[in-house]
Amino acid sequence: MIPDINPKPPGRQMIKRMSTRTKWLILAPLGLVLFSFGLCVLSEAAHERRVGQPTQVWVLLGLYSLALINTGLIFFGEALRFRILLDVRRETRRSMRQLLRKVNAKSLRKEPVRKGKSDKKTKSPTKTD
Repeated sequence: MIPDINPKPPGRQMIKRMSTRTKWLILAPLGLVLFSFGLCVLSEAAHERRVGQPTQVWVLLGLYSLALINTGLIFFGEALRFRILLDVRRETRRSMRQLLRKVNAKSLRKEPVRKGKSDKKTKSPTKTD
């Protein structure tokens, strides 16, 4: 008997099972750290150029720093997407609860319909106020 093999890699399965909040909590700091580290490497590449190192050294450091900066921005952008999704879901749930409360309150307050011309009581002709 041949076992079923899932074509998706195990990392993708794990990410799919994560909650949106967990993804946001992982990606936001990771993106900021990568972006910051990329800026540090960029400043080091600029320093190497200023000092007079061979072109190959500072160009490779600069390319590495650009890759880190762009990766950090992408991760942080994904984290923002997940955070906005969390906020939208929370607001939608809140508005749905408020709407449900209003509908329930109106159905509880509903009075039976009277079959008269007006809802006011008529005054007695013999009674004086």
